[in-house]
Amino acid sequence: MRFLTRLKSLQALEASARHGSFVGAASELDVTPAAVGQLVRSLEDWVGYPLFRRTRSGAERLTPVEEAQEALEDIAQGLDRLESGLKKLQGRKARSVVVVTASQALVANWLLCRLDDFTTTYPAIDVRLDVSDRVIDLTQGEADIGIRCGLGSWKGLKATRLMDEEIIAVCHHQLLPTDSEVTAGWIAAQTLIHDATPHPGGDFPTWQEWLARLGLNHAPTDRGLKINSTAAVIHAVVAAQGVALVRKRYVTQEIESGRLIHLLPEHRWPVKWAYYVVAAPKSLRRYEVNAFHDWLLRISTDDPDQTGLAVSDRSDF
Repeated sequence: MRFLTRLKSLQALEASARHGSFVGAASELDVTPAAVGQLVRSLEDWVGYPLFRRTRSGAERLTPVEEAQEALEDIAQGLDRLESGLKKLQGRKARSVVVVTASQALVANWLLCRLDDFTTTYPAIDVRLDVSDRVIDLTQGEADIGIRCGLGSWKGLKATRLMDEEIIAVCHHQLLPTDSEVTAGWIAAQTLIHDATPHPGGDFPTWQEWLARLGLNHAPTDRGLKINSTAAVIHAVVAAQGVALVRKRYVTQEIESGRLIHLLPEHRWPVKWAYYVVAAPKSLRRYEVNAFHDWLLRISTDDPDQTGLAVSDRSDF
């Protein structure tokens, strides 16, 4: 006998555990927090013990007890299977949606030009892009999957290394000298565009550090244009406003088109930050999310610019 009469209570339990509150679960299930609480309490009456440890920190916070935590994985998988079964009942009308979050610069300069391959490979999956430089909370379901640049550790998410990154110097081709070669001294004399976006722990160089490595220890690097947005830095250099230190992944297309010039390419500056595919373990159990995850890994491996990268898994919970 299946206890499907308690399906709504199980949904309330799973959502409350994931959000840590009845309020978050209520928002997802489109009911009131009181209704969620009543459903959970009815389940607690049925099993005969409390399913959550309740503490207060502003709003009520919920932590599943040990027995509930052990059961939640099976419950979540069961709800996922039910959803999958309903989609199969819809037959040809069924379409899946995957919500992908990434920064504006990465979407515009790396992801968009590759999405046709995904839609061709998976014609029944629709992609919704959440383009934002704000860190979207994937554990709370604000998006299904994301691409993040960092050190590879985000609480509650599975992070799979996608590709490495390095910092390069670039300028618009119109700024190139016509009667001399590009040198470190020539670069130092141009309008320097500074990316003031924080990169904690990434070992991103300043202009002073980058030029010092080339032997210019006393170049006046505190002048120029300072911008606190990586996307705006790229717009500025594309608009021929000066020379900039940028992430190579963000400008590969512009370099290939000839609009931007990679200055002194023999001088490399790899950084500690890398790109990772990130998602909550629950999201990865969905077919469409797992398909997008594996597709990202495949195209990064096939990328001719992706040299010397060993893809490895790293999970942080």
